[in-house]
Amino acid sequence: MTIGAFTAATDTGRKRRRNEDAYVVEPPLFAVADGMGGAQAGEVASRLAAAALSDTDSGSLSGTERVTALFQEANRRVYERSATDPAVSGMGTTMTVALVEGDEVVIGHVGDSRAYRLRDGRIEQLTDDHSLVNELIKSGKLSPEEAETHPQRAVITRALGTDPDVDVDAFAVSAQEGDVFLICSDGLTTMLDDEHILALLESNLDDLPKAGKALVAAANRSGGEDNITVVAFQIAAPPPEPDEDVGETLTLPAVDPELEDTIVGGPAPDAEAAVAHGPTPAAARMRLALTMIGLLALAAILLVWGLVR
Repeated sequence: MTIGAFTAATDTGRKRRRNEDAYVVEPPLFAVADGMGGAQAGEVASRLAAAALSDTDSGSLSGTERVTALFQEANRRVYERSATDPAVSGMGTTMTVALVEGDEVVIGHVGDSRAYRLRDGRIEQLTDDHSLVNELIKSGKLSPEEAETHPQRAVITRALGTDPDVDVDAFAVSAQEGDVFLICSDGLTTMLDDEHILALLESNLDDLPKAGKALVAAANRSGGEDNITVVAFQIAAPPPEPDEDVGETLTLPAVDPELEDTIVGGPAPDAEAAVAHGPTPAAARMRLALTMIGLLALAAILLVWGLVR
């Protein structure tokens, strides 16, 4: 599989004064981070985490090992900055990552930013929210409908940078041609339900940038209570293998350097030699033969003319 179209869109929303979300779009790697903390701490945390994804060399690691290593490095940077800078003490960030590898997409996840897969007209939430309301739902103490209006619905139970180590959800899912993967901050999912998200994606499948803008605009129309960030990419078919037979037919022979001038229209070396040094022996013999034939023909004509006269 290869990556087709992709897009990213972010907006402060209608209730916040600054945007504490950050995103990474560096195919085959995509991510969204949603910072938290007082003053500018959330903004600092999300950008530190995003930077760690962009400039960390994961060496020979791949799959879930690579994604987990990226999360651990991001966690280390945020935690160390929080521990040494009183201005951002206690900051943290969510982060959700998608890494395209072969016919799979590796997902990494901490917090309540989400990853979805759209396939065959259905949308599937791939990540499990690390949030208080989700824990209450799983324990049967809260219904999904009650969770939508719960006063502590924004409280998360796991984040990057709040502890020296972080527990990362890392797993791989299948990818096939036409799949659309969406990563988003909770500023989208608290404003729009999955069916609304699906409808906007489906109606703009041929224009992912338009889909991203439509999702952000719809979240703002629904209240825009938080920063809104969406990253989306589509899986495309791999390019066709070249036809070996066609390739052989179209292959040109190697050009002899000595004939290069002839190829581009200049005189051939042999022609230049003929001009400089006179005719070759074969040409001289041909010229002599023609001359003799001409003389014999003239003698015959004169003889016939004499007899007639």
